[in-house]
Amino acid sequence: MMRQAAYLTALLVAGPLLAQDIIRPTARPIDPVAQPTVNVVQTPTEDTVRPIARGSTAAQPAGSGVRPVVRPFERPDLSFGAQTRPLFRAERNLFAFSPYAVARSLRPTVRPASIEAAAAQRRVARLRGQVCGDPSIQGTVVGRVNGAGACGIEGAIKLRSVAGVTLSPRATIDCPTARALKTWVEQGVLPAVGAEGGGVSSLRVVSHYACRTRNNQPGGRLSEHAFGRAIDIAGIRLRDGTEMTLLTDWDSSEDGAQLRQMWRAACGPFGTVLGPEANRFHRDHFHFDTARYRSGPFCR
Repeated sequence: MMRQAAYLTALLVAGPLLAQDIIRPTARPIDPVAQPTVNVVQTPTEDTVRPIARGSTAAQPAGSGVRPVVRPFERPDLSFGAQTRPLFRAERNLFAFSPYAVARSLRPTVRPASIEAAAAQRRVARLRGQVCGDPSIQGTVVGRVNGAGACGIEGAIKLRSVAGVTLSPRATIDCPTARALKTWVEQGVLPAVGAEGGGVSSLRVVSHYACRTRNNQPGGRLSEHAFGRAIDIAGIRLRDGTEMTLLTDWDSSEDGAQLRQMWRAACGPFGTVLGPEANRFHRDHFHFDTARYRSGPFCR
């Protein structure tokens, strides 16, 4: 009796499970040929990235794909000039060394101490001999020169050389006249002569300060020479010993053009420029002075 009761109790507990197994259908394999294919279309969202046509100027959104950019890269084979073909040369936006270049540049040798000392001595001597505040104007300071009547010079100098060209003999003039002479030598005499005869050596001076009248004529006005504002030059000596003279070479085929070039260059730095064609008193020399006129330089 008790066995029957336990059997019935066990049957009541396991019954629903057995019934579930009996009711559940058996899964069968799906035949892909027999079943129709269904394409599921997804609706695009706002975050979907759409491709942009090539050549489009529309701005690409942040984070979109960007075409790679070519970046420079190292070429060790060019560091020693290994590649010299046009393909690898500078005209193809690449750097290349000349095959004839030296591997390392040569360093200059140190100058001997004697050369440095000699240069320092010349520099000191140049500074010591300068007048008018210009190292290119060499001479000595004379100061005030007293003369008869209105003659005389304020702040006179005895000029030895200008721009490396010696004056023979030395000229007593004032600083404005010395500066004008330097300009004339640099812009007129040196370019006109050039390397002929080894270059310019000296200027032959025939008149500087003198208390006299114009052209030494009695009763005339005082010349600019009487105030240290004039200088007369008759010749240009070259380093080979030859000399261009206004008396003999003004109309010559060899030096005439050069002397005329010098005459034109003086018109501007000087207020008065007279040459062989001015009058009979200047047929053998240049007369330069620093007188100023309202109408400008007087050149004849």
